[in-house]
Amino acid sequence: MSLTYVIPDIHGRFDLLSEALHEVHVHAAGNGGTLIMLGDYVGKGPDSSKIIARLRRGMPPRWTFVPLKGNHDAMMVSARHDPATITHWLERGGDAVVESYGGNLLGIPEADIAWLETLPLIHTDAHRIYVHAGLDRGIACNAQSETTLLWKRYPKADIAGFEGRHVVHGHNSFAEGPELYRGRTNLDTRAWRTGRLVTGVFDDALPGGPVDFIVVHGPTQGIQ
Repeated sequence: MSLTYVIPDIHGRFDLLSEALHEVHVHAAGNGGTLIMLGDYVGKGPDSSKIIARLRRGMPPRWTFVPLKGNHDAMMVSARHDPATITHWLERGGDAVVESYGGNLLGIPEADIAWLETLPLIHTDAHRIYVHAGLDRGIACNAQSETTLLWKRYPKADIAGFEGRHVVHGHNSFAEGPELYRGRTNLDTRAWRTGRLVTGVFDDALPGGPVDFIVVHGPTQGIQ
């Protein structure tokens, strides 16, 4: 059985990421698989720099690793290149990112910025589309705007997939999640605050939503 594991928004919670990666390896039982990250690695939680360092190392042999870009990752890149966007970013969790790098925005390694900047916005397989935020129907998958892919918020009534495929996304935090619908799965459980991170497990041979979940827990206190 070939499996795809999907980890949603982490927002600086290195503790949860480390535990989730450990449990993914246990679940895979040495068989490898595909690991997709839905973006928003930085901001809000305390350890953005550690998360980027870990993800840049990738995964062991037998694994396919697909880290996607989230809107907070894009804001971090913009803040580095365009001073006019710095305040907007700092007020939305960027202050925690700067603190994780020692308190100096200019001290963030250019290699980390470059890694974030080049991340893909979307990934597809035979049965599913993986994206940070969502897609607009009526527009081809490869013609979606970056704004939509990074910032879209699905209304509760929108339960359909996209062009016959199940959509797997984060971005729209729901502490009691994940949210499971006929055509889409929202995995974002606001883990940076709740201390509860849910990894979705998908069978590559089957259409539709997850066949299993991996849930890890950490502290909630002390996180802004």
